[in-house]
Amino acid sequence: MKDMFRESMRWLHTWSGLVLGWVLFFMFITGTVGYFSYEIDRWMQPEAPYASNTSDQVHLLSLAKQRLDLVAPDAIYSSVNFPVDRYSFLRINWENPSNKITGEKGERGREILNPQTGEPVVVRKTGGGTLLYRMHYALHYMPRIVAYWITSLCAMFMFIALITGIVIHIRIFKDFFTFQPNKQQRSWLDMHNLMSVLPLPFHLMITYSGLIFLMFTTMPGILTASYGDDDDAFFDSAFPLTTQQEASGVYAQSIDLSTVLVSAQQHFNQSQVRYIRIQNQNDTHAQVEVAPRGFDGLSRANTLVYQGVSGELLSTPNSKNDQSESGSAFVSLYDALLNLHEGLFAPTILRWIYFLSGLAGAGMIATGMILWASKRRKKAQKSGQVSKGLVLVEHLNVGTIVGLPIAIAAYFWANRLIPIHLVGRENWEINTLFIVWAIMPVYSFLFAKKRPLSKVWAEQLALAALMYLCLPLLNLLTTSQHLGISFVQGDWIMAGFDLTMIVLGTLFAIAAFKMHRQQAQALSPTKNSAIKPALKI
Repeated sequence: MKDMFRESMRWLHTWSGLVLGWVLFFMFITGTVGYFSYEIDRWMQPEAPYASNTSDQVHLLSLAKQRLDLVAPDAIYSSVNFPVDRYSFLRINWENPSNKITGEKGERGREILNPQTGEPVVVRKTGGGTLLYRMHYALHYMPRIVAYWITSLCAMFMFIALITGIVIHIRIFKDFFTFQPNKQQRSWLDMHNLMSVLPLPFHLMITYSGLIFLMFTTMPGILTASYGDDDDAFFDSAFPLTTQQEASGVYAQSIDLSTVLVSAQQHFNQSQVRYIRIQNQNDTHAQVEVAPRGFDGLSRANTLVYQGVSGELLSTPNSKNDQSESGSAFVSLYDALLNLHEGLFAPTILRWIYFLSGLAGAGMIATGMILWASKRRKKAQKSGQVSKGLVLVEHLNVGTIVGLPIAIAAYFWANRLIPIHLVGRENWEINTLFIVWAIMPVYSFLFAKKRPLSKVWAEQLALAALMYLCLPLLNLLTTSQHLGISFVQGDWIMAGFDLTMIVLGTLFAIAAFKMHRQQAQALSPTKNSAIKPALKI
């Protein structure tokens, strides 16, 4: 009975991972990149100067306020985001009053400022790392609601694959300590087990929390049963807003923001703040919100809210009016899962663990896809009949597993090579990614018919190595923020990106060399072995 149950779970594990494996691989890679989305944003906008001295936030606020008074003197809302921790920019945002005649919303704007002079910095338009991160749940080129359904379905299949994988692997921990290189199918299984067991808690957390975030899309019946068609009523109840008030329409001079900033820093034990924003500026109902820079466990440290005219402190981290206290247990759980999923609370070392665990997840999916194809290839060689479906899977494996990293590298190359003033350049950056990614499996199909598939793997791995290793050189030739300057300035975000690209390129080069050596040592392919030999590790 146990064996029958385990065999049924084996079938479910195989097909739940296979059906949406390529989409899951895309989600894992883009989601993993998102753990350094702010750092990638910085690299992809090299025009922004390095913020070397950002400890005097009162001075930075003064520079930002001068610029806001110039470009948006009548703004009803404005904010200043400071360069702290991973965030590298001094940025201002504003919204002008609505048109009382037409009812149209007021113009919104944002600028990145030079932290030394306060002057606006013209930076290239780019999706940056933030766009790569968003694609892991919103995909691209499709309505968001459709993307949510697809990614939710993928997460559900992933969760099933994880649970069934635990069931079918009787010796899961024993196998974890076993790795046999150069054993073809056995090596892929060992690698699959290794990448599955070590970060298993991460995989379970990341998949389950992803399902929770999308449940409002995939389980609308629960909301409809309690709130009818009024979705806003549910969100107003579950996620109550802070003490923000509507504008009264009565003019009143708002308090000097520097006074509020100094008061907030005292509340935060002289710690720096993340942002300061004012709502209903120059109105009797004006409010100023100040956010601290860090986390309290898995939750954002609570913000302070001041009355925008008198400067009275309306809520503190220990106030009953605080948002975290007015929210339900569900909201607290939801926020904790969100922060755990995104790793926003994580310091540098923990964020690297997140990153490596995400790569292991992508490797788990990749080895599972290769293992499936390897088993079918072995059976097909014995029977002398190779199905077109198997050939399709083998080529798509190459185009996805190696092609996607190549496409992401092309995305970075496009950021440096596309003219800065080209209209819609940020769209062409991401278009480049998908164009290159589409070319990779096409190349595999068109040029691998009379060659071993291992040679195609070696060629695409070599291309990936070349593109990543040359990225720092491209950065040197196209910007002034190259590796040498970054070291001198102490700009470890720019330097760290270039160094990471060198490491990735080196790893791809090692993989390409091993694959090329395997192909060179293999026997000459026969007439009917167009995609031999099987891949080894």
